[in-house]
Amino acid sequence: MSFSFTQPALTRRSLLGGIAAGSALVVLHPFAARAQANQAHLRIMETTDIHVNIMPYDYYADKPNDTMGLSRTATFIDQVRAEAGNSMLVDNGDLLQGNPMGDYMAYEKGMKAGDLHPVIKALNVLGYDCGTVGNHEFNYGLEFMSNVLAGANFPIVCANVTKGQLASDPRKDELMFKPYVIVEKQIKDGTGATSPIKIGFIGFVPPQIMVWDAKNLEGKAQTRDIVQAAKAWVPVMKEEGADIIIALSHSGIDGSGQSERMENASLYLAGVEGIDAIFTGHQHLVFPGPKDFEGIAGVDAKKGSLQGKPAVMAGFWGSHMGLIDLLLEKDGKGWKVVDFTTEARPIYHRDENRKVVADAKDKPEIVAAVKAEHEATLAYVRRPVGKTSAPLYSYFALVADDPSVQIVSNAQTWYVKDLLKEGEYKNYPVLSAAAPFKAGGRGGPEYFTDVPAGAIAIKNVADLYLYPNTVQAVLITGAQVKNWLEMSAGMFNQVPAGAKDVPLLNAKFPSYNYDVIDGVTYQIDLSQPARFDGDGKLVNPDANRIVDLKFEGKPIDPAQKFVVATNNYRAGGGGKFPEIAGDKVILVAPDTNRDVIVRYIIQQGTINPSADANWSFKPLPGTTAIFESGPKGRQYLADVKGAKIEDAGEGAEGFAKFRLVL
Repeated sequence: MSFSFTQPALTRRSLLGGIAAGSALVVLHPFAARAQANQAHLRIMETTDIHVNIMPYDYYADKPNDTMGLSRTATFIDQVRAEAGNSMLVDNGDLLQGNPMGDYMAYEKGMKAGDLHPVIKALNVLGYDCGTVGNHEFNYGLEFMSNVLAGANFPIVCANVTKGQLASDPRKDELMFKPYVIVEKQIKDGTGATSPIKIGFIGFVPPQIMVWDAKNLEGKAQTRDIVQAAKAWVPVMKEEGADIIIALSHSGIDGSGQSERMENASLYLAGVEGIDAIFTGHQHLVFPGPKDFEGIAGVDAKKGSLQGKPAVMAGFWGSHMGLIDLLLEKDGKGWKVVDFTTEARPIYHRDENRKVVADAKDKPEIVAAVKAEHEATLAYVRRPVGKTSAPLYSYFALVADDPSVQIVSNAQTWYVKDLLKEGEYKNYPVLSAAAPFKAGGRGGPEYFTDVPAGAIAIKNVADLYLYPNTVQAVLITGAQVKNWLEMSAGMFNQVPAGAKDVPLLNAKFPSYNYDVIDGVTYQIDLSQPARFDGDGKLVNPDANRIVDLKFEGKPIDPAQKFVVATNNYRAGGGGKFPEIAGDKVILVAPDTNRDVIVRYIIQQGTINPSADANWSFKPLPGTTAIFESGPKGRQYLADVKGAKIEDAGEGAEGFAKFRLVL
């Protein structure tokens, strides 16, 4: 007998306990109870944005972590299969990059044709029906990606990435992957009788991979708009007999209005006729749920629908399993969806003391499959490369000049100056732009860099710089430097002079877009509105948050030219910073930013990461603002330079609250 649950997590745990104690107790999903002779209950499960987090282990902190790990999510997969007579399993991309195991496999061990990547080993154990690619699949190059994905024992689909240039018609594109597959399956109806159904899966990736991974893709690939590709291929799937069509959209939910080549296009993808359900991802958020998507037209954040169609986003790093339950009905033309429920089921919860409690155990077969690579990764990340004379931490990286960002800028400036010392740009001043990657937010109250003084290892460098970006440099004017900083200052809400305890941080602004530019000095006037919106559009032309901007102690000359060391993402237009794009690039370096930091530390022997306080907030007498950070940040309060910060008590979900005195 099959059983399923749509109750909240706590109720569901209680019910499962009851089932374990007394096998006579069975709670049916409403669809299973309602299904008639011509109806069937189909449950489709999603994992997304695993980012090589197979094990519940934080390699940066070098300790177990109960909030992550496909080995934990896998136990839910077994449970859900037991609950439902008809089930399928899909992955929504971003598998291959994101933690030191991914770097170990790409940079140390390598992948030859025929080798099995640990992520693929794990997925093969679990029996996936289909998958798509995420943008991070392309980070290590096409040959690496091809060798890895060749080991999957399930199809990988993507309808909007081509080999070479786009054709005149999407259906004539020479695609890098199959655009879709149609899986023929025997499905049990309400009476237990089986009959065939054809379920189509089609995949999509953000078109922006051509910017983010230009070094790997330029001249070798091209991308189409997600909705455009769907409108071309979904009718073909219908013509080939697909009863139900499921979109695997490695793309988030954005209600700002449909535009060409949208990064987060899932809401508008739902409007394509013929698509029945959408699995989303990329944003590292949870849907359905109360926090992230309420108030967007066409989005039902409680029911879990986009334009009326079922949708789910299952967090990141294995934190949740996405579930879409479909009640299907058979008529003369085949099967159709007549009702649905959706759920993002977490692998952990926080108790009354806000401590993490695991709701899933490791699946032993997954642990065994990746044991060798897990141990090799531990040895890799523990390898020392130098020493630091002071602690490196990011607890206050968004509110004061910060040692974790400072060391990145020091290394980038050192590297770029050396590369440009003999060429045509040797006489231009070199600045450096760097952002904090681990600054709490969606990652939780432990998601901060925290490296004690002493030996520094590869795991610490990877912790400082999470992504395998490569170093690039742009040549821009002083005016463009100011606008770069104005865009970064969108990190903050407006704080009127004299206000008390105003929320400081703009929750919709990602920390990786909060660039600090080293080599100049400046203040941020929080009483001003943001000059640019999140898309880099000029919304308040008279606003000037960046004040007292100086170079070498003098007001910056708007016409003076500066070289700014950064990464390929920002230099290529990532983050939509005004006027920062590929046409400004003067240096495309062969090395990753992380490798440069490692080399810098080796060359220095012992680094001094103390922040130089080159930026601060403009004083606003009688004004305070509130922000959240990790509780461990309290130990560093006395060390913060250029800002007065006070402990303001407990925050939400394990965070601590702090007060910025302006």
